[in-house]
Amino acid sequence: MGEVKVSIEGHIAVMTVSRPEKLNAFDIDMLKALAAACDEVEANASVRVAILTGEGKAFSAGGDIKAWGDMQANEFGHAWVRFGHRIFERLATLRMPLIAALNGHALGGGLELAGAADIRIAERQIKIGLPETGLGMIPGWSGTQRLVKRFGAQIVRRMVLGGEMFSADEAKANGIVDAVVGTGTSLAAARDYASRIALRGPAALEISKLLIASANGEDNGAAVEALGSILAAKTGDLKEGVSAFAEKRPAQFKGEW
Repeated sequence: MGEVKVSIEGHIAVMTVSRPEKLNAFDIDMLKALAAACDEVEANASVRVAILTGEGKAFSAGGDIKAWGDMQANEFGHAWVRFGHRIFERLATLRMPLIAALNGHALGGGLELAGAADIRIAERQIKIGLPETGLGMIPGWSGTQRLVKRFGAQIVRRMVLGGEMFSADEAKANGIVDAVVGTGTSLAAARDYASRIALRGPAALEISKLLIASANGEDNGAAVEALGSILAAKTGDLKEGVSAFAEKRPAQFKGEW
């Protein structure tokens, strides 16, 4: 049975997708484990940056065909695609910056997993692609949505429509990954980059991540409401309102920014 291991050292959390015997392919239990890992990392106030990587020779081969191959259409659409989409959205909207250390191939859902990260560091030997249409399906975990916004429509067309696979160097040239490193060094390189991020103001990092996502057309409403809620809470009116409610008295709002 697979899992997503979490280790935290200082301000850096590492989430490791661990189902190496299946090339870290996802089934329902793995998706649930990823959601739990996100909750654990985000709940730890000391964490300022997170790293996502895979155990063994693959980053992730995507969705395990055995997990969804026998599903009926409605179950496939809801219990598999929509559920996985929600989990990957959870990953993409972590409050802290996320670095994907691509230690091995990232295919299909594995590339969609990497696409949820803010920074991608790939080892030179890996391959990247979205082969789903060869199975008569589409990339359903935001491959035609988030990846288009982050990588550009044409490169996604080449992977989805043409079935093209890219080396790490080709992926970097096309803006899919940010850096290419030697075999076996992606996690160390990600830690180095994470250490640089961790020196920066955590509040500024979180706000900047929300603003960049909003500018890129990624869930503008959630970003605006999150920022607005933080701002309102900082005024002290929220604390006063809650206290007044508990004490059954009229609130004395100051409205001072």
